[in-house]
Amino acid sequence: MHKVLLVDDEKNILSGYRRNLRTKFHIYVSESGKGGLDILRNNGPFAAVVSDYKMPEMNGIEFLSKVRDLYPDTVRVMLTGYADLDAAVNAINEGNIFRFLSKPCKVELLAKNIYDAIGQYQLITAEKELLNKTLKGSIKTLIDILAAVNPEAFSQAAQMRSMARKILARLRIQNSWEVEIGTLLSKIGLVTVPQSIIRKKYQGAELTADEEKMFFHHAQIGNELLKHIPRLEKIAEGINYQYACYNGEGESIDFKVGDNIPFLGRLLKVLNDFYSPINKGAAPNEALRIIQKKHEIYDPDILGALIAEVQGLSEGSIISMKKLTELKIGMLLAEGIKDINGFLLVPKGNELTNISLMKILNYNKMTKIQEPIKIIESTI
Repeated sequence: MHKVLLVDDEKNILSGYRRNLRTKFHIYVSESGKGGLDILRNNGPFAAVVSDYKMPEMNGIEFLSKVRDLYPDTVRVMLTGYADLDAAVNAINEGNIFRFLSKPCKVELLAKNIYDAIGQYQLITAEKELLNKTLKGSIKTLIDILAAVNPEAFSQAAQMRSMARKILARLRIQNSWEVEIGTLLSKIGLVTVPQSIIRKKYQGAELTADEEKMFFHHAQIGNELLKHIPRLEKIAEGINYQYACYNGEGESIDFKVGDNIPFLGRLLKVLNDFYSPINKGAAPNEALRIIQKKHEIYDPDILGALIAEVQGLSEGSIISMKKLTELKIGMLLAEGIKDINGFLLVPKGNELTNISLMKILNYNKMTKIQEPIKIIESTI
């Protein structure tokens, strides 16, 4: 039998429902929303939750909204003696309610609606299970194809995924499965590109104009390959944008820019350009220096997280690029502040004070300061 939770602050009503429904469902009861959440947490998963509307401390709408957020597969039913239109609308909009029933409610009617809710729950879970199995199978097949057809491309993608995980951790990004899978599949379009061209690219050799065009077209090919697979639509779009500049440099007018570029695309842009000089033999710190020369074409938070990771800063820290006018008292310097002639004004690791900030601003009036200025910021 499926588990069903009934929540009502009236003990007599709960006792009656449990007595009449216990042979049909595995019934749990609670006299409050808080108690109901404890039951869901300790005894889940539940197929359905039936809640009264008018309860002290936490009403039914508030309770079912929390259920929706914490246990989205559980189907929610509202049962109330105060069945006015406003309550119904709020319940449906805020709690995403499956059914709205009026009290007093006959046991037979309540049982029928619980059966309907369980049916809905079975549809949701069956579809999710099928989708997950199909998705996992599709992803594994695509990764296996990439590894077999283009081992150089697969190796690059695997290396990028490893760094992506570290960047995601620094940025405190949760539920990152799409980004991790997207990073690993970012080179799937290279299955259409001759291995000789891929090998030249990843070994740092110069490509002809035609070879360059063929290589970079893999982003659009990857988008076309993935966008029709359920739940990979966002990944496909991100892969399509993996060479897009954050500031829109060099892109067509209909291309997205800035934060409108999918996060995956912004991340891949940073990683692609970081590993490009490494493929030619550069050390990680040298690769950083190369891409920082055009820092404006990258998402600043992602670039800052990459810099912090390569430089070995404590977890939860990123590097931010600041203009002189953006400096504030208390900021911690990731690099020393110098003038355009290389003269050091404030050393690396110093925290800006009122005095040091005034000194920098006054000095800039006489001899320009090198910008941008790198600041260590915490994401915690």
